[in-house]
Amino acid sequence: MNELIFPFAALVAQEPLQQALLLAAVDPALGGVLVSGPRGTAKSTTARALAELLPEGQFVTLPLGASEEQLIGSLDIEAVLRDGGVRFSPGLLARAHKGVLYVDEVNLLPNQLVDPLLDVAASGVNVIERDGISHRHEARFVLIGTMNPEEGELRPQLLDRFGLAVELQNCFDAEKRREIVKARLAFDTDPDAFCSQFAGQQAALALRLRQARATLPILEFDDAVHARVSELCINAHVDGLRADLVMLRAARALAAFEAASAVNVEHVERVAESVLLHRRKAGSAPSNQGSSEPSPRQRPNDIDEASFGYMPPEPVDITAVKNVRPLAAKKS
Repeated sequence: MNELIFPFAALVAQEPLQQALLLAAVDPALGGVLVSGPRGTAKSTTARALAELLPEGQFVTLPLGASEEQLIGSLDIEAVLRDGGVRFSPGLLARAHKGVLYVDEVNLLPNQLVDPLLDVAASGVNVIERDGISHRHEARFVLIGTMNPEEGELRPQLLDRFGLAVELQNCFDAEKRREIVKARLAFDTDPDAFCSQFAGQQAALALRLRQARATLPILEFDDAVHARVSELCINAHVDGLRADLVMLRAARALAAFEAASAVNVEHVERVAESVLLHRRKAGSAPSNQGSSEPSPRQRPNDIDEASFGYMPPEPVDITAVKNVRPLAAKKS
């Protein structure tokens, strides 16, 4: 008997995360979603719920202690020498094809695993090379990495390679907390009855995902969309052009999911924060101009890396300076 998963449509107070995951499901080439937040904010629950909406439904977890071979797969060189053919043993990347690859505490994952993981997530192809022998296979999956900022950060180079990012907060709204707890208790008490209540919404979401993937390639960007994307990325002082490309792809995925006939500036505005959250430099303007809430990279207590180690000037007693004799006079 298959274990029932908490329905994606039944999630409460998770709208930014739900949108980011749905966009990544429409276009896995976005490069995955980085979910940051404290313990108990339903990061893994939401990730598992997304997998249930995908046609294949695979949900693969990458453990922190995995080896590189477990991740990318391995080649049997002896079989090549003996039989003249490549024998490939699939890894977690192959198993996650057309599903979800979930990495909990991705900030604690060794760099030798993070680098190939993000490469494959963006390209959709896994290449294994050993002793002059190579093998490649498709590996298109929705990458979801979660982390608790209290346990360490990702290097900026790795942060930038995640397509989208969402920062979850503890909920201090009493009404929402009650709604979340009631939904969870109802699911735990009778999973079948709870899931049946959302079966129609789940089926509708799954259908919208399939249709969005089909229409994605035909949607184009006009000059107004390009101009707004450039403006937002320049204002955020991002490095390189990856943010521009991701924002365009995310806006297109949103337009496709909503069955729009074209990508417009409104789509750009609605995806901008998830694209810029982890790329915005300190001191730059937030993408949501109407909000007075500083972004995670703009909080007053943050240290500007460019000025780290700088000591502010201190006043000097003029009298003490005047009484210092020149070095030459002192020697004489």
